[in-house]
Amino acid sequence: MGWRRITAISLAVVLVAGGAVTIGFFATRGPASVATALPGVTPAPGSSATGDAGGRPTPTDAARPSPAASPTAITLVPRFDKAARSHDDPASIWVVVDKDRPLQPVDFTPPDLVVVPVPHVWEPELRREASDAVVALFAAFTAETGLQLQSQSSYRSYPTQVSVYNDDVAAHGQAVADTSTARPGTSEHQTGLAIDISALPGNCSLEACFGATPQGTWLAHNAWKYGFLLRYPEDKVTVTGYAYEPWHFRYIGIDLATEMHTDGVTTLEEFFGLPAAPTYH
Repeated sequence: MGWRRITAISLAVVLVAGGAVTIGFFATRGPASVATALPGVTPAPGSSATGDAGGRPTPTDAARPSPAASPTAITLVPRFDKAARSHDDPASIWVVVDKDRPLQPVDFTPPDLVVVPVPHVWEPELRREASDAVVALFAAFTAETGLQLQSQSSYRSYPTQVSVYNDDVAAHGQAVADTSTARPGTSEHQTGLAIDISALPGNCSLEACFGATPQGTWLAHNAWKYGFLLRYPEDKVTVTGYAYEPWHFRYIGIDLATEMHTDGVTTLEEFFGLPAAPTYH
C-alpha cells in the first residue's frame, strides 16, 4: 500500500470521527447552542432557553401567563310576572275593577268571606286572605304608634251597592256621585278585597283630610308591607276616575304591593298597562 493511499484512509477516518463528535456535541447542546457554536452566528434575541453565561434568566425564561380567570357567574333575577294572576277573574286578588272594567258577573259574590276581628263602625267582612292581612296591619300600627285604627266599611254586596249609589245620586246628583261612589258592579268593595279605614276615635273619617292624620300618614307609608294599595291617589284622578280617597285600601298581596312600591307605580291600571278609566263607557 503506497503512502498516498494510507494518508487518504487516515484523513477519511479523522473526518468521520470528527463529524460524529460534532453531531454529538450539537445534539447535546440543542439548536440554540448550535448557533452559538458556529463561527460568525449570533443567536436571535430571546432564543436561549437556558439563560446566559451567568445563569441569569433570559426573556424566554419568564413563566407563561396564567390562563384568564373564568368569567364570574351571573345570577339572573327573574322579572316580576305580571301575568301570574288574572286581572279579569273576580276571584283573583289581582282583579282590576274600575269604571271601564265591571265585574263579570256584575253580581259576583266572593267565595270565602269572613268577619274581620278588628274594631269597626260597621261589622267588616273580607275574603279570608285580606282579613288576615288587615289584622296584621292594624296590630303593627298600634304597636308602632300607640294609636288605633278601625274599619269604616268593607265588603258590600251588589244589592247593597245599588242602595249606596242611589242614595249618593239622590243626595248630590249623578255627576258628583260618579266621582265618589262606584256604580253597582264596578265597586272594589264587592270583591271582598277593599276596606275603608278610619282613626279610632274617628278623625276626618271618609274625608280627604284623613291623609294628613297620623293614621293616614302611617298607612300611606306602610300599608304596602301588608299587601295593601292606596287605590285612589290624589294625583291619579284621571287614571282611576275617583277623587282622592286616603282611607280606601285595596288588598293585592304582598308580592304585588312590594313590586309596585319598588317601581313607584301607584295605580293598577298603570302597572298592568290597562287603559285609564276616568269615566264610564
